Amino acid sequence: MISQLGGAVLFLALFVVLCAIAITVAIRARNMQIWLGSYLRRRRPTLPLAEPIHVMFCFVDHFEPAWGKVDLATQRARVDRWCQDYRALTAGHRDADGRPPQHTFFYPEEEYVEEHLTKLAALCADGYGEIEIHLHHDNDTADNFKTTISNFNELLHTRHGALPRDPVSGQLRFGFIHGNWSLDNSRGDGRWCGINNELILLRELGCYADFTLPSAPSDTQTRIINAIYYATDDPLRPKSHNSGVPVRVGGEASGDLMIVQGPLGLNWRQRKFGLIPRIENADVRRGCPPTPERVDAWVRTGIHVEGRPEWVFVKVHTHGTQERDMDTLLGAPADAMHAHLESAYNDGRNYVLHYVTAREVYNIIKAAEAGRTGNPDTYRDYLLPPPGGA
Repeated sequence: MISQLGGAVLFLALFVVLCAIAITVAIRARNMQIWLGSYLRRRRPTLPLAEPIHVMFCFVDHFEPAWGKVDLATQRARVDRWCQDYRALTAGHRDADGRPPQHTFFYPEEEYVEEHLTKLAALCADGYGEIEIHLHHDNDTADNFKTTISNFNELLHTRHGALPRDPVSGQLRFGFIHGNWSLDNSRGDGRWCGINNELILLRELGCYADFTLPSAPSDTQTRIINAIYYATDDPLRPKSHNSGVPVRVGGEASGDLMIVQGPLGLNWRQRKFGLIPRIENADVRRGCPPTPERVDAWVRTGIHVEGRPEWVFVKVHTHGTQERDMDTLLGAPADAMHAHLESAYNDGRNYVLHYVTAREVYNIIKAAEAGRTGNPDTYRDYLLPPPGGA
């Protein structure tokens, strides 16, 4: 009897050890050690009870018509489907302000084709979103980067009516998503960037905020998560945005660049091998559709400007031109996502829903920082006007 009991205890101990080893291996394989500590230490914000929670829902897209090095006909078909089906998808959906869902197309400079941008610009002019800048580059130099972004800024603005002009400085301003997630040379192997002072360069070029993160499970993911913050560049080292100063009510801009992150956490409802939670990184595609449970998790994350927890920012992302995902992004799953947002987060009493572009997110963040209160809809154009001005 004692021998059997001892054997059972030994088996249980061995099982626990093997589970611990498996979890540790999984964490390392998915680079979770970078951010898991921040996730476990983070406290959910205390939300006010006397007023509704305003939910700013922002969908950003690494929009790459030439993905997979396809021919021009395939690229055209991808863009045409978005321009047609997105209008149909959003026809029955509106936020508290009467606006349809907004899609921010971060278009890659290296894939520029005039006819694609002309079609997207027409879609945006009809009130469905805005165009911003995406870039894939490798082993780059500061001078080449500045020339590339400056020229693309002017091209998007003059030829396609994209990007706002700062009413104070007159400079063109833009939101940015880095290709391959490698902002500020943040990959461990140094690929897909090459510039350690990229945050400084982006600020000088007119970038108002970066929207790359989260990038988990990539090793480009930062230690700081679920935050809106200012990062200060160290031009001698990569990944300077690994930490930063939170944007807060009554604060001021600091450092070199505002970083606007989307939700990142653990999904305990979908566990690998029944033990290891999957990563929730706000990516939307066929393999990770935008279910009501995921929408609820995004809102619960409560990303906000410190001191203004009643304004919650939900930024999700996708790669919208990949055929395998289009039925999800332009079909029933996206329709159900918007239906859930509008039924669960737009009752006017507990929640108020606002569909916003990346530029509007920045404006509302800056309004919160300046101490503005009330309805965030008032501040969609707080500092930066709509794109296309002279």
